[in-house]
Amino acid sequence: MSQETTDAQASERIPAMQRILDNPFILLFIGVVFPSVFYIIWGIVEIVNIPLAP
Repeated sequence: MSQETTDAQASERIPAMQRILDNPFILLFIGVVFPSVFYIIWGIVEIVNIPLAP
């Protein structure tokens, strides 16, 4: 009986990437946060690269 229980638990283990991709809230968070952070960093880089007026 205990061998069957351990086999069932081992076969039910879901990979981490599948758990992330199956969760719509995590996907929504990733889809909002990554582009936002990317554009903020891009904007900071652009502002830093503006030459100073003489």
